[in-house]
Amino acid sequence: MLKRASWFWRSADGFSLVDQLATLAVIATVAAIAVPALSNSIENQRLGMDIRNVEREMQVARLTAVSTNRPIRVLFNCPVAGQYRRVELIGSVNNPNTGDDATGQAARRCNYTYYPFPAADNDPLTRPNNDGPIQTLNSKVTFTSQQPLEFWPNGTVHVAPSIVSALPWPQIGSSPVNIVLSKGSTTKLISVNSLGKMQFQ
Repeated sequence: MLKRASWFWRSADGFSLVDQLATLAVIATVAAIAVPALSNSIENQRLGMDIRNVEREMQVARLTAVSTNRPIRVLFNCPVAGQYRRVELIGSVNNPNTGDDATGQAARRCNYTYYPFPAADNDPLTRPNNDGPIQTLNSKVTFTSQQPLEFWPNGTVHVAPSIVSALPWPQIGSSPVNIVLSKGSTTKLISVNSLGKMQFQ
């Protein structure tokens, strides 16, 4: 009886070093396969979050334009790459003193020194009253194709002209405008038509 008990305890000593190393090798192999896939999934989620945030900002711009009866622009890479801002059009359409011209937008309208958020007051005589905060994309997400958009009170969408002096900004034609965001080799876009309908692609 004692002999049988001692055999039992000897057989329950545990795993050998070879068994443990083999188990660790299997775990390391599975982890090496899973980590890149998980990393790509996280990066795609971040890009998806940014595309939704940009689309939401454009929707807010459109609703603000209609509700306040004021043209609202969405400026991209404003003032630096990866940032964007919703701004109320003030002065004339192309006015370098207010930053409403194509070259002054980033220098003034995307600068809290000139146009802080929130606005100093809500007096309709001292515009702007409807500028939004400067938004920032996640790191390594960039705008690879963007044109500033202008949302009008009648619900239509206009795009920055190729000729800077063109007044007013022309309405989007039959082909929608695409706002493209990318992270590495992955790209996503928002398609905007002349009536303000937006779709992810």
